[in-house]
Amino acid sequence: MRILKYAVAVAMLAVALPASAQQLSIATGGTGGVYYPIGGGFAEMINNHIEDAKATAEVTGASVENMGLIMRGDADLALALADTVYQAYTGTDNFEGRQIKNIRALASVYPNAVQLVTLAESDIKTISDLKGKRVSVGAPGSGTELNVRALLEANGINYSDFTPLRFNFNETADAIRDGDIDAGFWSVGPPTSSILNLAATRDVRLIGFSDEEIANALEAVEVFAPFELAAGMYDGMDEPVQVIGIPNVLVVNSDMDEELAYQLTKLLFEKTDELIAVHPAANNTTVKFTIDSTPVPLHPGALRYFEEIGAEIPDRLRL
Repeated sequence: MRILKYAVAVAMLAVALPASAQQLSIATGGTGGVYYPIGGGFAEMINNHIEDAKATAEVTGASVENMGLIMRGDADLALALADTVYQAYTGTDNFEGRQIKNIRALASVYPNAVQLVTLAESDIKTISDLKGKRVSVGAPGSGTELNVRALLEANGINYSDFTPLRFNFNETADAIRDGDIDAGFWSVGPPTSSILNLAATRDVRLIGFSDEEIANALEAVEVFAPFELAAGMYDGMDEPVQVIGIPNVLVVNSDMDEELAYQLTKLLFEKTDELIAVHPAANNTTVKFTIDSTPVPLHPGALRYFEEIGAEIPDRLRL
């Protein structure tokens, strides 16, 4: 299994690298999502290509928790949803009263898709049908829950209308499979392993969002965008499904050494093929996607790389 290979590779490199090697921690998410393999893949790239550095991917509660880890210096890099990053940086919404001013971006790596899954036999056909049901809204402290709450509230649905349960991706898939819940949300780069595994064992339905539901969500959250899941992405999915997309951002603390931030950014964009080999979501790891989608200022080291390659950088990404 690829994830196990990361652990073996990191363990071997820990022996091979000198004791003076800089230790880098990458905060990711649960093992059933995309953050962990993407973070593990990037850690492997760092270990292979940046001299005197050793990186490891850490399992976390994902976006919201990761902002705190970066703020406190308990992680060196972190993956997080754009809306979570923006709220943390501006001290708004879920971060009101606890603004995290020391967040800086290296890149926007790929878009998430807010995916709502139920069994094919279910009577849930739209988000309105969630009323009165048992629904997983994502792990505590995750970007999934922030996205779900925003999507539902923008369309007049509150937690009081159903029974919200806070499961991680693997727990959500297991609970749907076993009939313990009626539906579950994922905000993750598609395709994701936990939905793939669920769809391989049970007939499932991906719930699409209407044009009106998407318009309502876009009005409420500026980093949301329409996104289409391709037909055939999961077993039994015969047609495309219209959902919402949100960029995922690779962030660091503003105190990170500029040269290190430059090397990390250069590595990400000049050896992207290595990350694509880990997960297809990295096909969207492009300079254009970063420039168009990143919601907070870039770290000076990242800025130096983008200026070096001649990218046109908007003022919002500069301090």
